Amino acid sequence: MRKFYIIYIFTALCLFASCGAERSLKKAEEHLALGEYYDAATMFRKAYQQTPAKNRNERGLYAVKMARCYTKINQTKRAIAAFQNAERYNHASNSDKLTLARMMLKDAQYKNAEKIFLSLKDSLPNDILVKNGLISAQKAVAWKKQGSRYTVKRMNLFNSNKGEYCPKLQGDRYSQIYFTSTRNTALGNELSGITGAKNGDIFLSEKDDKGKWNKPEAISGSLNTEYDEGACDFSPDGKTMYITQCTTDPLYPRYAKILTSQRSDASWSKATELPISRDTLSSFAHPAISPDGNWIYFTSDMPGGKGGLDIWRIRITPAGLGGVEDLDSTINTPGNEEFPSFRPNGDLYFSSDGHPGMGGLDIFIAKTDKNTGKIKIEHPGYPLNSADDDFGITFEGPHNRGFFSSNRNDGKGYDHIYSFENPEIIQTIKGWVYETDGYELPKSQVYMIGNDGTNLKLSVKGDGSFTQTVSPGVDYVLLATCDGFLNHKEEINIGSVKESKEYTLQFPLASIAAPVLIDNIFYDLNKASLRPESATALDKLVTLLNENPHVTIELSANCDYRGGDEYNKILSQKRAETVVRYLISKGIAADRLTPVGYGKENPKTIKKKITEKYDWLKEGDRLTAEYIKKLSNDKQEICNQLNRRTEFRVIRTTYGLFDKNGNLKELPKTKNKNKDADAEIYF
Repeated sequence: MRKFYIIYIFTALCLFASCGAERSLKKAEEHLALGEYYDAATMFRKAYQQTPAKNRNERGLYAVKMARCYTKINQTKRAIAAFQNAERYNHASNSDKLTLARMMLKDAQYKNAEKIFLSLKDSLPNDILVKNGLISAQKAVAWKKQGSRYTVKRMNLFNSNKGEYCPKLQGDRYSQIYFTSTRNTALGNELSGITGAKNGDIFLSEKDDKGKWNKPEAISGSLNTEYDEGACDFSPDGKTMYITQCTTDPLYPRYAKILTSQRSDASWSKATELPISRDTLSSFAHPAISPDGNWIYFTSDMPGGKGGLDIWRIRITPAGLGGVEDLDSTINTPGNEEFPSFRPNGDLYFSSDGHPGMGGLDIFIAKTDKNTGKIKIEHPGYPLNSADDDFGITFEGPHNRGFFSSNRNDGKGYDHIYSFENPEIIQTIKGWVYETDGYELPKSQVYMIGNDGTNLKLSVKGDGSFTQTVSPGVDYVLLATCDGFLNHKEEINIGSVKESKEYTLQFPLASIAAPVLIDNIFYDLNKASLRPESATALDKLVTLLNENPHVTIELSANCDYRGGDEYNKILSQKRAETVVRYLISKGIAADRLTPVGYGKENPKTIKKKITEKYDWLKEGDRLTAEYIKKLSNDKQEICNQLNRRTEFRVIRTTYGLFDKNGNLKELPKTKNKNKDADAEIYF
């Protein structure tokens, strides 16, 4: 009787375990259908443990599904163990064995990975991932021993005991760093079914006046939500943020989307979706804006790619987004290519586990040859890359230094932020575009042409500056333009140097709509004759008129209120005519110049820029005699000096453009060899 009772109890336990495994399996499949890989892996593992060892088929099935989920969430060691169990139960396909070998690369088990890759060569002879994986397994140790000029350091200030990834330097002086973090202070209370951690938010750290980074804080505004905000990038002017977001829905899988947010004062607006495609079953993530602002690169699994995740791009136009393009097989592989990012010189950085590398995601560089247009892929080596995942790189201007993210040395697989530097001898041009006698012009555009074939359109930052790397031994011409202003051109020859050097250029743009002061013009006392020191300023005006050959100007001279009306009028007229004669002597056509003497009838109106020097003046003040006479003697003299001025004002912008029949003449033009820039640039 006792024997039958024991058999009954054992049978009941088996039935209970079987029912428990079925319930766990059902929950696991539900989580898997929604892309909740962490929760799915947990339930597959529970079903595996609830299944007797004699049920080899079921155990093998649960093991392989568990392994695939662990692979998705970077639980490398658990994925390896689960795949090995699936092999033990004869439930691992060649595809699973390939994934196991790739996981072993991530765990630096290079010898074990090599054995599996070799065993797969016959069954998968044309598989690129087998071929490249074998190269990785055989060479990774030597690559690590060889090293590189990169130095890498973990940034503890930015990191927490959770995850931080995809840093992005921002600001005119790169004094801001944005990144995603799943730390406890992120919004929301629930843990993600996908990762097992909190959903990420965008955090910001800024440098203080001494150049020290402050403690990161979640960015203000309504951009962060209870959903998962991930990798971000910015438009060249820094006013638009492109961001990855993954929402939560209990009934549907999570598909990542790219959203945009606009900066208003010191905060970011609520993000709205960027309509890249009508495809609602694919993910769109990891946005990266090209340095010229003309393209958005991103990661997607949409149909038509090379396999896995690919990097795609789409043109940004004033009318909206263009068509989507998949990058060619030089970059994309049947593996995963993700996290595109640009160095300001135009080099594309991305992460891949499909190219030969150290193990998991490695950072690669795609460089385009200026002459052939062909793309060359470079692997920057160890320690920038490791056996683990390395991705999400950002640069401090033109320098080969900045930050990136990696899950190296973290037993839980969390990503953290690291700094990097590779000392390079680089030469750069730093330019400022601003209104003559005024402020910076962030809406301006700079074109740069070099005699080595360089043809670029450079974006200007919020402070009116731009920075561009240049090559030694090359002559460059740079043209700054802005709506409502005359063009300004600078030429520079870059020599050879043994250390990094920065060349500084100024681009003051003269307004078309308002009078422009010609500073440092000097006349003899009560005479119309120019003093020699006036030549410098007038020669700059000659250059400006030559750079803008279709402009005619009114050249005006003004006096202060002292002296008789007629005397001042005659003197100012003669002075204006003297300046015009000087310009004509330098080759400027007489019919482009109209001299006018205003005497004292045109008092100066104060611009905001002048108030920075004389804080007792207010913007909009008009320096009339009545206004000046109310001031102290020293302030009166300053105002009189401001009134005694020589200015020019643009009258026409169509001089010489039409023939005698009124037809537009053909303009001289410089052909643009850069297919991604404007078709033609007029100088």
